[in-house]
Amino acid sequence: MKNIDDIKQKITETIEPVIQSIGYELDDLEFNRMGAKGLLRVFIDKDGGVKIDDCERASREIEAVLDVEDIIPFSYVLEVSSPGLDRPLRQPKDFKKYSGKKVRVTTSAPIDKETFFVGEIAEAGENEITLLLPKDRKIIIPYENISKARLEVEV
Repeated sequence: MKNIDDIKQKITETIEPVIQSIGYELDDLEFNRMGAKGLLRVFIDKDGGVKIDDCERASREIEAVLDVEDIIPFSYVLEVSSPGLDRPLRQPKDFKKYSGKKVRVTTSAPIDKETFFVGEIAEAGENEITLLLPKDRKIIIPYENISKARLEVEV
């Protein structure tokens, strides 16, 4: 394997079934090389949220399979955590999963002269989301125009 993207793809293919087999969902994976070492961050999720014990269990399982498969050709640090309360939303399935929840969305191009929105996901379709903004205003944002989206932490 030549580059980081190839390694990342192979890691994902290898650990996703392991994570699912112990009752979690692979939410995201980051893999970067910093000098002679690598940093592998794995974000897991499950209904009801992720606790420290869940991260420890997933870490042991991931480490075991990566040691056997020997995918990463240099030393690395493994971190396993939850995506957090203000988790990023990246794929249409993420927006569908959190339909009805409040989100912060930044767009790459203005919509109605704005690029930042905070509202409730009223609908998450195949190509766009509809946000319910304050004062009963609705806005439609195509997925391709979303540069950043996160759940809004409600207190």
